[in-house]
Amino acid sequence: MDPEVVTNGTAVTEFILLGLVETEKLQSLVFVLFLFAYLLTVGGNLSILAAIFMEPKLHTPMYFFLGNLSVLDAGCITVTVPAMLCRLLSHKSTISYGACLSQLFFFYLLMGVDCFLLTAMAYDRFLAICQPLTYSALMSHSVQWILVAVSWACALTNALIHTLALTTLNFCGPNEVNHFYCDLPQLFPLSCSSNQLNELLLFAVGFIMAGIPLTLIVTSYVHVAAAVLRIRSVEGRKKAFFTCGSHLTVVCLFYGTGIFNYMRLGTEEASDKDKGVGIFNTVINPMLNPAIYSLRNPDVQGALWQVFTGITGKRSLT
Repeated sequence: MDPEVVTNGTAVTEFILLGLVETEKLQSLVFVLFLFAYLLTVGGNLSILAAIFMEPKLHTPMYFFLGNLSVLDAGCITVTVPAMLCRLLSHKSTISYGACLSQLFFFYLLMGVDCFLLTAMAYDRFLAICQPLTYSALMSHSVQWILVAVSWACALTNALIHTLALTTLNFCGPNEVNHFYCDLPQLFPLSCSSNQLNELLLFAVGFIMAGIPLTLIVTSYVHVAAAVLRIRSVEGRKKAFFTCGSHLTVVCLFYGTGIFNYMRLGTEEASDKDKGVGIFNTVINPMLNPAIYSLRNPDVQGALWQVFTGITGKRSLT
């Protein structure tokens, strides 16, 4: 325990993040794996973004939202993983109270935008398949930017609510967080004041943040499925299901881990399961998204090939 927080009633000025493993050999392995995952995730998402910019075929609403999603994925992993890598290098597991609040705020901000952006992508697929004749008018450039702006505004409100609510709690020890980044379910048990209202707020706001978008996504895809089943051409059905399959996979991964982590009432002891969910939220999901969207998409693959060959060509000329 840090000397600054051992005495009861003294405000905690820093937290100790216990991380993923304890032994030094395993910490070295974790550092290498997470560094590789970070570089792969940021590189993959920025490559998708570059491909969308370079390829005119990809200048459509679906890829506009996908480009925004790539930025969010790169940002989400950047909020948590580099700080963890620095702690592993320096063998210092502490994080200041202010840095913990900042990490929490940006994490909830980016995850919240992700949540609403996936809903906008489902709405885009609904319009494209169910209302193709009016699609261009209903999903104009201004509508796309409005949907992104509303996503950021809602996510910003959510992040501010949780961050400000956390500042009302008193932390006077212990200060050991059983996680590798600051998150509400792991911080609540450390409070020496009542956190029932905060837990209720997390559940209620989480229910709204997940419930409303998820309901809209399910409703959109119910209509999409009904429209696809009316298509007589087998090839047409396959193409329609394929364009939606990638998005549905990302939705299932994102909401599955999110609901498990946040939609629960009552203080529970932080466990390795929470760390596993945290790895999914911050590392695996952002790393998988570029692969999911580009694996069987010839347009994205062609644009990515242009990006990589263009970079290689410039280097050879240099």
